[in-house]
Amino acid sequence: MIKDYLKISNKKFKSRLIVGTGKYKNFKQTCDAISSSGAEIVTVAVRRVNILDKKKPMLSDYLSPKKYLYLPNTAGCYNSKEALRTLRLAREMGGWNLVKLEVLGDKRTLYPNMIETINSTKILVKEGFKVMVYCSDDPIQAKILEDCGASAIMPLASPIGSGLGIQNKINISLIIKKSKVPVIVDAGIGTASDATVAMELGCDGVLINSAIAMARDPTMMAKSFKHAVKAGRKSFLAGRMKKNFFGIASSPKKGLI
Repeated sequence: MIKDYLKISNKKFKSRLIVGTGKYKNFKQTCDAISSSGAEIVTVAVRRVNILDKKKPMLSDYLSPKKYLYLPNTAGCYNSKEALRTLRLAREMGGWNLVKLEVLGDKRTLYPNMIETINSTKILVKEGFKVMVYCSDDPIQAKILEDCGASAIMPLASPIGSGLGIQNKINISLIIKKSKVPVIVDAGIGTASDATVAMELGCDGVLINSAIAMARDPTMMAKSFKHAVKAGRKSFLAGRMKKNFFGIASSPKKGLI
C-alpha cells in the first residue's frame, strides 16, 4: 500500500479534507458532521467561535483538541493589524503555531487583499508561525506567498460561501505546477463533485465549510465529501487517459469477424 499523506509543516494527515466549524445550527451538529467527514484538521474562526470562555458552550466540549488539529484562522479580518493581533492572541491563549491567514479586501465578494496578505505572511513567518494562506487564484501571487515562507497555499475556487465551484481550472493547475508546498483549494466549493475535480487537478487537499454546514443534511453531505476527496485523489494518482478530439475505438482492430 502506498502511504499517501497530506504533509503540512512536517505534520502528516491521512485525510485530505479540512472542515470549517462555522455556520452550523449548534455544536452538536458541528460534531456530527465533522465526525462523518473523517477530517483531522478543523478550522476555527478565533473571532467568532468560542474556544476560550469556559462560562459558555465551547467547541472543545464537542470536538476534542486531542482528536482534531485546531487551525485558528482570521476570518472577518480586513487588514494586517487585525489579522496579526488575532493570531498572536490565539498562540498566546492556545499555543497554536500552525494557523490560517485570511485578510479580506472587500465585504461583498470577500476576495483577499493580497498586499495585506503578503505583508502579514512575512511578519508571521518571522515570528515563527507556520502559515497556511487564503489567497486569490493568481499563480504569481501564490508563488510570492510561497517565497515568503507560507506553509501552504490556499487559493479560492470562487467567492467564499458562493458554492459556485472551481471557476478557473487553468489558474489552479498553474499554481499546483509552480508550488513546492501543499496547495489546498479554499472557498467556493458547493458540492462533492467540486471537491473531486479539485483533487483530480492535483490539489493536495480541499477546505469545506458552507457546502457542508448549509446542506439540508450536513452529516450526509460531510460523508459524501469524504468519499469525493478520496476518489479524486485516487483518480489523480492513477493518471487519467489522454484527451482526444476524435473518437478512438476501444475494441482491437485486428481479428475482426
